[in-house]
Order: sequence, then structure tokens, then C-alpha cells
Amino acid sequence: MRKLLRGLYGTGPVVIAGPCSAESQEQVLATAHALADMGIKVLRAGLWKPRTHPGGFEGVGTEGLPWLQRAKHETGMLVATEVATPEHVSAALEAGIDIFWIGARTTANPFAVQQLADALHGHDVPVLVKNPMSPDLELWIGAMQRLAAAGLQHIGAIHRGFTPSTSHEQYRNTPRWDIAIELKQRYPALCILCDPSHMGGRRELVGELSRQALTMGFDGLFVESHCCPDQALSDASQQLSPFALAQMISQLDLRQGEDSSEELEQLRQRIDECDRELVGLLARRMAVVREIGHYKQRHHVAVVQTTRFNIVLRQAIELARTEGMSEAFITAVMRAIHDEAVRQQV
Repeated sequence: MRKLLRGLYGTGPVVIAGPCSAESQEQVLATAHALADMGIKVLRAGLWKPRTHPGGFEGVGTEGLPWLQRAKHETGMLVATEVATPEHVSAALEAGIDIFWIGARTTANPFAVQQLADALHGHDVPVLVKNPMSPDLELWIGAMQRLAAAGLQHIGAIHRGFTPSTSHEQYRNTPRWDIAIELKQRYPALCILCDPSHMGGRRELVGELSRQALTMGFDGLFVESHCCPDQALSDASQQLSPFALAQMISQLDLRQGEDSSEELEQLRQRIDECDRELVGLLARRMAVVREIGHYKQRHHVAVVQTTRFNIVLRQAIELARTEGMSEAFITAVMRAIHDEAVRQQV
């Protein structure tokens, strides 16, 4: 997948863009021409739209396939759409759709993914797989493995964030960059795009999320753009006009792969030294933890002491703040240390 997209975009940013939903031939063509004029090579548009509640706009279905064909013919762009059933796959293949993507709801269902994999067997069409709605990396990987087992060679991932755990979340879907980074570390050759539209849920957040994704080495963006976004029949609040998208792209900090300069290597050596010191310090801490464990065993004291841990955690958070580190980061670190400390004592 990466080779395919790089062949289209060269050294520039990979940006797949288009409306959340194909709504009319006029809307599809107007958006496609505007995006093509700014250098976008792949048009995305949903034809089948799974909605949380019945009664909403659920897409135009196969009626929109000729619109995508015409957009492809008039602009030279590749066209992409979401598939969720074997029937979608059959119709999209017959219409010559170039790229498929699998949505978050479908990725979460291994039975549905297997049905798509079976339908795609023998058709080496590129497929992008969105992460499931829950932060389950193995479920995400499993979906791609099913496609690979069906013989597909061009598979990529789309990180669109995860269902937030609280109603106070800033984003429509929590980024959880750590999960996408782990996927990237485990499969370095995998093409990973970011969907800042579904992640942010509001168009004013799309630019900053895009910048973060490209800064962290994502291959590109999978973003929603509509010729008249305020009139969109689905996800109106998170879509950008082609003009706004062009402005956003021009302001992004575009970074290239690896750097092996001497200055960077020296800085990495300093990081390595810090890591050695950190592991040594943790080892000394765990040695004390084991002594505490022996004491608790002799005096019949419970291993887990919640009150004590809460005190330690508050102290660590205060120290972290003075050093410019986030509360979320230090909380995760201290909880991981605590989990290992409990393991060392039982």
C-alpha cells in the first residue's frame, strides 16, 4: 500500500480526501474537481453509511457508483469507498472502485471481516482497515491478518481514534496515539494513515491532529472534504471545504522518514544513557519492593495498599508538573510500576 501511494504522491504528503458521503452526482464531481486541482490523487466517498440509529441518512448505495466512475474519468483520480458486506464488495469491484476501506464498526466484528476477506479472495484490490471503536490493537491486527490470509497484498491501516471513556473528552474519538505507534513498531512496513476528521469531530481540530500525525511519522491523511460542508448530509461539523483543506495542508510541518545525522546520533546516545540509568533505578526500587513484600508476609499485611499508592501517585503527579510532564503520562507510568511491584510481592 505504501508503495502504491508513494507512486502517486512522490515525496509530498499522502492525502486521501473527499466527502463523508456521496450525496449527488453534482456534489461528488464538484468536490472531486476541486480536490484534483489542488493535487489530491485519491477521492474518498462513502456510499453505504452504517448509522448508530435508524432513520438517518444511510448513503445512496449503488446509485452513487456511476458518480465515482465519472469523477475518476474526468479527473484521473483513483476512487475509494467503504465496504461492509460481501454485496458491497461485489458491486464496488464490478464498478472498478480502486481502493476499499473497512470501517471501525466492521473491523470490530471478526465474522464480518472474514466475510469481506472471502469476498475479496482472488481480487488484489488495495484495502485500508480502520481501527475498531474500542482500543483493541489485536482486533485491529486480526482484521488485517484475515485479509492477508485471503491473498491481498496491498493492505494499510487508518487510525481514527477510539470511543472516548468520558463525556468530557475533547475529541469525538480519543487519539490514543500509543496504540497506533505500537502498531507501527510491530509492522514497520505497514502503511498507516490518520483520519483526523473522525478523530476530532470538529473541523477546527483537524489541522492540529493532522500535524501531530505527520510529526509522529504517519504516512499521510484520510480526511473528509465537501464542496459545501455545512450542507453535508452526514458529519457536517468535521468536513473541510477543498479550499480550507488546501490551506491546512500548506501549513503542515511535513517531515521525512529517518535521519542519521551525527547531531541526532549524539542525542540518541544521551537517551540511551538515560534509559540505562532509568532501568537501574527501577531495579533498585524493585529490590526495596521485595523487602517490603517479605515484611508484609511476616506480619500478615495485604500486598495491595490503596491508600499508600494514592499518596505516592499524588506526589509523583506534583513532581511531574514541575518538570513539564503531563498528569496522564506520569499516572500511566506509576500505575505500570505499581502493577510490577504487586507482581514482585505475590
